[in-house]
Formats: sequence, structure tokens, C-alpha cells
Amino acid sequence: MIRIILVNKNDKEIGTEEKLKAHKEGKLHRSFSIFVFNKKGELLLQKRAKSKYHSPGLWSNTCCSHPRPGRDLEDEAKRRLKEEMGIVECDLKEVFGFTYNLKVGDLIEHEFDHVFLGTFEGNPKPNLKEAEDWKWINKKELKKDIKENPGKYTAWFKIILDKVLKYGKHQ
Repeated sequence: MIRIILVNKNDKEIGTEEKLKAHKEGKLHRSFSIFVFNKKGELLLQKRAKSKYHSPGLWSNTCCSHPRPGRDLEDEAKRRLKEEMGIVECDLKEVFGFTYNLKVGDLIEHEFDHVFLGTFEGNPKPNLKEAEDWKWINKKELKKDIKENPGKYTAWFKIILDKVLKYGKHQ
């Protein structure tokens, strides 16, 4: 049973909860989202595995997850980036945090999300239980495709993307 960190609106820890229960009940919890760019400014997307319990088969940011209780947030982000996408060497920098509340199927994503940016050159080696595909995409092409095909992308990714691109201009 995976436990996640429950937080208040200021991201102060208030307890833990079983992950699926927290999502069913819409309890505010801590998460992180990672956006990895290459030197050309392209963003690395992952296509979520069809076996995922929500948003299967949809394109999303490079990696996202929940830190385990009692662990360092940045260490957890690096751990999941390695586990999901096989990326070992990637300096991550937290650029902002925000709260969102979305209905995703019969679940509720109510998260205080810590957003990290990183740079990586090469090809990831994704864990197929997590990500069934990946691609590098330039920002203009991505924004056009989201506008034309919004159903291909996860709900949270569409919310976060514009904020990330403002921070990612240096990429």
C-alpha cells in the first residue's frame, strides 16, 4: 500500500493517506511534476502506460509522482525520473509550486504540485509499466497539437504547461 503526504493549502504536512483513497476522496496532497528540456529547447514528453489507474495512454510531462513520507522532495523527484524514464544524470531545479483540483475520471487530483525543470541530452529508457512511449517536441508544435487534440494530453499537463514555458525560456 502506497502512502502519500497530506498537506494544507500552505504545503504544511498534516498526515498521510493511502494513495488511491486520497484520490477518491479528493484530499489535498503533495506531488511533483518534472519537465525535462534538451539544448534545442524541446520538451521530453511521456505517453502514460495503458495499465495506469488513471489517464492511461495520454501524453504528459516527462515525469510526475508523489514523494514518499519522510523523504527529501528533490531526491524523490530524481528517484522517480530514473524509475519512470531511465534518466540518471539530470540536474533538477524547483521553479514554483501551486495547487490544483481536477476531476480525472472517477478520481480527484487535488494536489500541491512542486514543479521541477531539468536539462537532458539523449534518449530516455522508460519503464514500460510507467510510460509506453516518449518523444521530444518543440514548444510551438506542442501548443498547436494540444489546441487541436486536447484529449490526447493529461488534464494537469495542460494546466501546468503555460507556467512552465514562461520559466523554461532559458532552455
